[in-house]
Order: sequence, then C-alpha cells, then structure tokens
Amino acid sequence: MGAAETVIDRNWVADVRAAVLCSLGLLVLVILLDLANGTLGRARLALWAGLSVLLYVVLHPARVTAGPGWLAVRGLVRRRHVCTGLLTAVRHNEGVADRLVLCDSLGNRVELDPQVLVDNPLLLHRLDRGARDAREAGLLRTGCAELHRLTARVDGAAARGVFEASDLR
Repeated sequence: MGAAETVIDRNWVADVRAAVLCSLGLLVLVILLDLANGTLGRARLALWAGLSVLLYVVLHPARVTAGPGWLAVRGLVRRRHVCTGLLTAVRHNEGVADRLVLCDSLGNRVELDPQVLVDNPLLLHRLDRGARDAREAGLLRTGCAELHRLTARVDGAAARGVFEASDLR
C-alpha cells in the first residue's frame, strides 16, 4: 500500500494550529493579567501552563486517514481503525458533538466527526466504497441511510459550488 493511495484530512494541520494558538493565547492572556495585578509566581505560572496544556488536549483534533479498505482515526494517545469492506454498523450519534461510529466484523470501532468527511470528499469516497463492498457482502445492515445522507450532503454542496462558479444559480 503506497502513500499515494492514502487520503489524509486536509484541514488537520490548520485545526492543530488553531488549537495551539488558542492554548497559547489563553496562556499569554492569563500571564499578562497576573503580571498586571502583581500576583504572578512560580505556582501560578505552573497552574496557567497546566491549564493551557489541558485546553490543547481538549482542542486537539483527531487525524483521519483512509486507504483502500480501511479508515483510521488517530488522537493524541491512540490510533483506531476499521476495515471498511467489513463494516457491520454505521451509527450517527447526535448530541453536543455529532459523532459517526463505524464498527467492523473484526470488532474494531472508530468514532469521528462527520464534518471531517464532509470537508474531505476523498475520505468520504473511500468510506463509501468500502461500505458498498460490505453491503454487497451482506455485512453492513445498519447505517446505510446515514452514509447515504452524508454522501448526498457532500454531493449537494459540490453541485452548489459548481453552479455558483458557473453563474447558474
């Protein structure tokens, strides 16, 4: 499997940069406030640094990659993957943060933000191709509607972009 076959979330670097800048911005702001009040000491500096690191951990985006027959999500600590040709279930959990949950027949499970797939049609295409193979093999019985809704959303956005670019509104 070559690197040219691997598709990577193209917004991940910008999301990491935003997480770093937010964390550093918080750190600088609280240090400046402490300096202005004359209350900055080693203990408070350590507290603010810890808070800044905690904010980065919360904001750090998962890195989504896909290749022929697999999709992987890598967080700060661990990497999880599923074999898309062996998918058994796809669930869309709505809540504070939307999550797409993919399960395969090998017992692997991955959770990701569906917006990553919307923003990266090539990742969605890899997932959809594997899901079609799993559906044809009779493995994927739950979640076909969720994937169809997601691909329709991406296709609609692409069509709108083409119409707007060619002034055919």
